[in-house]
Amino acid sequence: MARKGDGLYQRGGKHGTWWLDCRINGTRHVVRLGKNISKSAAGEIAGVKRAGILKGEAGIGKKKKDISFDDAHKKVEAWADANKKPGTARAYKECFRRLDESFGGMRLSAISPFLVEKHKQKRIQDGARVRANRELAVLKSLFNRCREWKLFEGENPVESVKLLKEPRQRLRFLEPEEEGRLLAECAEPLRTLVLVGTNCGLRLKSEALSLMWSDVDFIRKTLTVAAAYAKNGISRSVSMNSTVVAALKQLPKRSEFVFTKPNGKPYHAIRGFREACERAGLKGVTVHTTRHTFATRLVENGVDLRTVQELGGWATLSLIQRYAHVTPSRKAEAVEGLVKHFTTIFTTPEIQRIGSTG
Repeated sequence: MARKGDGLYQRGGKHGTWWLDCRINGTRHVVRLGKNISKSAAGEIAGVKRAGILKGEAGIGKKKKDISFDDAHKKVEAWADANKKPGTARAYKECFRRLDESFGGMRLSAISPFLVEKHKQKRIQDGARVRANRELAVLKSLFNRCREWKLFEGENPVESVKLLKEPRQRLRFLEPEEEGRLLAECAEPLRTLVLVGTNCGLRLKSEALSLMWSDVDFIRKTLTVAAAYAKNGISRSVSMNSTVVAALKQLPKRSEFVFTKPNGKPYHAIRGFREACERAGLKGVTVHTTRHTFATRLVENGVDLRTVQELGGWATLSLIQRYAHVTPSRKAEAVEGLVKHFTTIFTTPEIQRIGSTG
């Protein structure tokens, strides 16, 4: 507040300019009030000026820091490149590409919970419910990062938007006949990429596409997944069977990367997989289905879950429990086994003798 002794004074004679000289919270303020006005009028103006100064000291009416969505997502993309795994950083970029359709050109302060909800509803209409949740998570991260970096002062609008429920669906895996149809529709290097997924269990987007020839050991028949590209952050070695070895050997070595375009540059996205599935008449199949297939076949062949975890690079054993399911063909075999069991029982001499006496 103003200290005793602070106040009004006039310079320039009777018709001169009135000034306010005061100290508020230890800071001196000298404010011009006007000329050719009475002392009482100057006092009223001074009261208004003091109130304005107090508001500014308290942060009332002070302009809050803001940033455009375009600038913000560039900064967060750079942060993701430096702090996240390559696969996650690419996922951020893909999410921002979609978010830009709704929020490009806007200030963060203009993005309201209603607009975030509107984006979510649009993605539902696009048939991308799961992707909508990923995009909202990235948008929420953007606001949090900008607040931490003191680039934005305001609320995070995503916090009040409810995420969509993601129903648990039966894990889709490929039967041998389905895999054969899919491979028949795949051109190289997509065909070999699929084989690496179903036979080695690599995550195609983050791990397989990042493979370098130095990671391939044809003598020991192993593939090494670098820690930088493994989801759990731990490097692992995976054995190659003869099918994968033969497929990799026929790929041209255009650069240090295994899966490359004709110009030698590595792929950053998997092209043509969806179309190949459509031509093969396969429904509900994604690139991750190849990894599900790998785990399912190991379990069906009696491999213990701990070994499956190590081969596939899953972080916890609980994630493997979902693969301990029984395939439809195995269910049919089990039921048929009961029939054979009862047939054996009822055709034994003892059972036939008891039946004949009835």
